[in-house]
Amino acid sequence: MEILGVFGILLGILTIVLLIIKKFSIIIAAPIATIVVLLFNEVPILETVFGKENSYMASLAGFVASNFAIFLLGSILAKYMDKSGATVSIANKVLSVVGTKNPYNALVALFIISAILTYGGINVFVIIFALIPMAKPIFRELNISWKLVAIPVFGGTSTFTMTMLPGAPSLHNIVPSTALGTTLTAAPLIGIVTSIVAIVFILVFMKFSLAKSLRNNETFKVDEKDESSDVTSERKLPSFIISLLPIVVLLAIILLFTSVSNIIIVALIVAIVLSAILFRKQIAQQKEVLNQGANESVASTITTGSTIAFGSIATSVPAFKGVFQLIQSIPGPPVLSLMIGTGLIGGITASAVGAIGIAVTNFAPVYLEMGLDPETIHRAIAISSGALSIVPYSGFLIIFNNLTGLTMKDTFKNGFISISVTSWVAMAVIVVMALLGLA
Repeated sequence: MEILGVFGILLGILTIVLLIIKKFSIIIAAPIATIVVLLFNEVPILETVFGKENSYMASLAGFVASNFAIFLLGSILAKYMDKSGATVSIANKVLSVVGTKNPYNALVALFIISAILTYGGINVFVIIFALIPMAKPIFRELNISWKLVAIPVFGGTSTFTMTMLPGAPSLHNIVPSTALGTTLTAAPLIGIVTSIVAIVFILVFMKFSLAKSLRNNETFKVDEKDESSDVTSERKLPSFIISLLPIVVLLAIILLFTSVSNIIIVALIVAIVLSAILFRKQIAQQKEVLNQGANESVASTITTGSTIAFGSIATSVPAFKGVFQLIQSIPGPPVLSLMIGTGLIGGITASAVGAIGIAVTNFAPVYLEMGLDPETIHRAIAISSGALSIVPYSGFLIIFNNLTGLTMKDTFKNGFISISVTSWVAMAVIVVMALLGLA
């Protein structure tokens, strides 16, 4: 039964991946894959999918209830920034600073902006809602492949600033801190060393990818339906200061009132109201902006919630306990099997935060009994959570593609290397440090 159950988990993952490749919506693919997992684990299907507690629908509903406001407001703010031409104005300023002769400088600038925002505690979805419209005119002006945008954005938002750097205010750092009684600066040596290695790896990969793209004569190309912001070049753009003001106010409120409950929602509302006032000359029909932003946010929320719901069920079936026991038997320092187990959960749930939540509850107590330092467990779980979190059914990746107008084929490789391979490199560093007695 256990072997059959494990096969069911693998078949469920394969099912959801194949359906995504065949361009089925994740909203359809996730429940189908969930049913496949349940069939091979002899778990009541109707109750586990549609029940009011501990079910697929309950998990999906929980995610929507917790996150819909952020997706809704973030999407509306992004529309204001895009339709007003504010993103073009900001992009023009960035280009005037970094120049147009060296596209690599522009990619690095975008990488740095992404990293600063993430380390400042800004929700990653809010960041991509704001950054993508700003990045597009930069890539258009430099005439470089739009596919490359995944590298600076993914590398800046979802690697060292999220899980490695000590003190990061991200959920990926907070959840293990709360569960293990450690601080946000846990295992500072591990965090600093892995951050340096990750930054170097991402910058080298970025330079290599850009050079390869230029050698292949790849230029800026997007679907015509995604070129709506081009019309902004035909009218007067808001000034750079005015364009930047809503984002500055958003960040200031979040950083100054970080201890206030739901401050992100308050900050987004203020930024939207400010945008409506500042960009009233550029946007004649504000009702359309509100409607478009609201409509697009619904699909984004359900998409991400569906992947997390699938992962929550796949990791709750009895057969998964056998998988964990198998992982524990992996030879080498204990931190290695801990990271492999956490990374595997990240792949199943397509969520780094989901992987951390499961790992600190189910894995951490076992490794504490082995004598592993709580701070090492904290940092190892956080870093390894991203090892397989970029999969074809990743909600973050799907939303990114929706915002950029790119396809899974366009972004998966760059996204996977930027996040997952970077995490693998950091994990390898931790293993070496453990063998040397430094972790």
